[in-house]
Amino acid sequence: MSLIHPTAVIASGARVAEGVEIGAYAVIGPQVVLATGNVVGPHAVIEGATVVGPGNRFLQFCAIGAGPQVDGWAGETGALAIGGGNVFREFVTVHASTGVEPTKIGSRNLIMTGAHVAHDCVLGDDIRLANAATLGGHVQVADFAQVSGLVAIHQYSRIGTHAFVAGGSIVTQDVPPFCLVQGDRARLAGLNAVGLKRTGVTPAEVAELRRAYRTLFLGTGPMEDRLAAARLSAGARTLVLLDFLESSVRGCISTPRSRKLAA
Repeated sequence: MSLIHPTAVIASGARVAEGVEIGAYAVIGPQVVLATGNVVGPHAVIEGATVVGPGNRFLQFCAIGAGPQVDGWAGETGALAIGGGNVFREFVTVHASTGVEPTKIGSRNLIMTGAHVAHDCVLGDDIRLANAATLGGHVQVADFAQVSGLVAIHQYSRIGTHAFVAGGSIVTQDVPPFCLVQGDRARLAGLNAVGLKRTGVTPAEVAELRRAYRTLFLGTGPMEDRLAAARLSAGARTLVLLDFLESSVRGCISTPRSRKLAA
């Protein structure tokens, strides 16, 4: 049985499954699909062609599925697809896409107060976006990445799996998987060793990534030579890092804040 506050506004055409809770003065648009177990807090707005999987929680004053913030937008409806088990804290904004392919958010993510996910972003699973983290359009964030408070990510940038972006950073290029970056403009500050251990990466795999980090980012010579050297003894985790670096379009953050800094 759904629990819907009498002041909530649910437009004709919205598809709300059994077991959904909708709080006071919340607004659900006509193209929205809410699977079972979702909780929509008071004054939250979910609009646009937004499809929401099961068991998400949207706290008060969330704005989910609005059109993109782009010049020339004339009110046409984009799309947004959200997985299951996410938490969207107060005042989070998530925008729909500019085309047929939706903005995508996976599952089990925690998006904290005031964070912004712009149009055409693609987020994986088990991600943490802290307070006021801001993603520009078309940003990609891979599984288990963490973006700290007051971080700004430039449009079209990628955040690799298990990466950590420290508070207040300005990110204008891709952040390599398994690495920690910080600063304005963000530079490498080491391997995200603590985050890797917390998510079950084995000590042997961490040691493998340390060796690759030192070869790639603390070594000398052209990056092409360092990539080739790292690939000679690469395990599965290192191959993920190498493939990410070699597939970058914007370029990866590869300059360490200090060459004396241990990985």
